[in-house]
Amino acid sequence: MPSANRLRTGDQALVREINLSLILNHLFEHPLLSRADLAGVTGLNKSTVSSLVQELLDNGLVREVGLNSNHIGRPSVLLELDNKAGYIVCCEIGVDFISVICSDFGTEIIWRHREDTHDLTGQDAIIKRILALLHQAVNVGAEACANCRVLGLSVGAPGLIDQTSGTLLFAPNLEWQNVPLRAILHNEFPAIPIFVENEANMALLGEYFFGAAKGYDEILFISAGVGLGGAVILGGQLFKGKTGFASEFGHMTMDSAGLPCKCGNRGCWETQASQSAVFRHIRYQIESGKPTLLSALTQNNLDLLTIPLMIQAAQEHDSLALQAFEQVGHYLGVGIASLVNAYNPDLIVFGGILSLAGEFLLPIIQAELHARALHWHSAATRVVLAQHGSDACVIGGIAMTFNHILSHPIRTTVIYG
Repeated sequence: MPSANRLRTGDQALVREINLSLILNHLFEHPLLSRADLAGVTGLNKSTVSSLVQELLDNGLVREVGLNSNHIGRPSVLLELDNKAGYIVCCEIGVDFISVICSDFGTEIIWRHREDTHDLTGQDAIIKRILALLHQAVNVGAEACANCRVLGLSVGAPGLIDQTSGTLLFAPNLEWQNVPLRAILHNEFPAIPIFVENEANMALLGEYFFGAAKGYDEILFISAGVGLGGAVILGGQLFKGKTGFASEFGHMTMDSAGLPCKCGNRGCWETQASQSAVFRHIRYQIESGKPTLLSALTQNNLDLLTIPLMIQAAQEHDSLALQAFEQVGHYLGVGIASLVNAYNPDLIVFGGILSLAGEFLLPIIQAELHARALHWHSAATRVVLAQHGSDACVIGGIAMTFNHILSHPIRTTVIYG
């Protein structure tokens, strides 16, 4: 049995970390606070706050940024999070692309790179390319932020992630199974904290910390790309369910006799409401002889079809592009209305590559929501586009590292101090 002194030491360390976290979170939410301000908002005494702030200053997480003389008495020194505390690397593994960014601790993007993966054959080739890009991002961060530490490396992937091991268990649209992502990343970057998460969960965290969902606590996030993903925050906490696989909304059965889905089911929501569904509709209509600007825009090669090209055609009033967006907007709205009835969120954030077509899709989604959701639910719910659009996932990678540091500042300083 541990001695009383050992228990007291552990308790004191825990309390100190909680108080350090409290200080950091207040400075994140409200930059430019003085030590006296922090004592006031936290309820901690001034000497405790001074000691905590000094520890954060010594470890480079906080900096002093001038004086506040707008009050009676001696000017007070103002504090904020130090954007030079280190840098953060984030990656999204898309079905047909890789996106990587490097940011400082103030979320300013130092470097970004996005490329499609059509020319890469097989899982091993894609992972090899991901690792090369992550090494490049780490090196860029080191050059841009002299004497800085790497605060974290986050990877988002479209599938079921085992939270304990960081293994990508199943990603139907990638056709990957049982890929030990965290172990692979740890082997390449042994000194860096590694975070692996479902891409929709990561994207929602990005919008919650730094985007359209900031200030909300009951949020439904829909990510429409090649497939369809989702995430939920309830009471300010990411909802993961019993096994950590919650919010796989794209695989809700919407039509039991519908099209086969790559997950093995039929009639999943993502077979109706995704980029793949849009492109399938366009191909069918063109093959049926329907005229469209998209033929010229793709040089009669539909392998070149993209959502930006569809948006261009729709803005030029191309009936086929408009019809495709109307159809996918209808199916998105039907599914979202059901989820609103289930979760009663105060905000719906629509992200992913299809969110680029928000000018065409949002009015249809909102019309279906108001027609199909219970009035008391729909009246209380706003629908907005993800502020970071198709970058929401990599911005969410920044949020994951931020959240780790704000929650565990002692662990951060022990690892990197």
